[in-house]
Amino acid sequence: MTPPDIVARRIGAEAQPIAIVDGFHPDPAALRAAALVARFEPGRHHYPGLRAALPPGYFAAVRPALTAVLAGVFDQRGGVSLLDASFSIVTTPPARLSVTQRLPHVDATDPRRIALVHYLGAGDGTAFFRHRATGFETVDRGRAAGYLDMLNAELRRDGAPPAAYVADSTPLFERTALVEARPNRAVIYRSALLHSGAIQPDAVLSPDPADGRLTITAFLSLT
Repeated sequence: MTPPDIVARRIGAEAQPIAIVDGFHPDPAALRAAALVARFEPGRHHYPGLRAALPPGYFAAVRPALTAVLAGVFDQRGGVSLLDASFSIVTTPPARLSVTQRLPHVDATDPRRIALVHYLGAGDGTAFFRHRATGFETVDRGRAAGYLDMLNAELRRDGAPPAAYVADSTPLFERTALVEARPNRAVIYRSALLHSGAIQPDAVLSPDPADGRLTITAFLSLT
């Protein structure tokens, strides 16, 4: 079995670490087969699509790669707790996106929170952004109030952004990095980084796991 290939990068002016791991899971075909029979339901917390439970043993299988990333890229020597994890498929048409879903976002403002996206099929990757007006690439607790005040003022001034996923630079946000999706590639980053699924206008938004943008998304807390 080929060991995972781990590449560490620092992105943007804030030089935040991210990890790109190819060959993340030892049996991606089994994961795709499990997704085909999984029960998908509408996602929560503004996720623009469907989610389903993972098969048992997923994290045991990826633990060697994940442990290496957390220690080598995020300098984590303590414990790690799993907050949430699921199969995910983006399905919401651009015309039905909420204003929040048309903007880069953070998953949490706690710097100890880590996000993971594991791509299982063809589709679009993940983009990272800088908010032009504040210069923020991460939004922690100390920045959150000022960032939201500025962003809301910009939206009142300029109106809602176009009904589209944000995959590239916009008048309000500059893209700082793009991680392309490849089957069995994972990208791991701090949840406070401004980011978005880089969903292109012609993307296939099928709810079928065999055709749609099938990923596993997970959120961890470093202790």
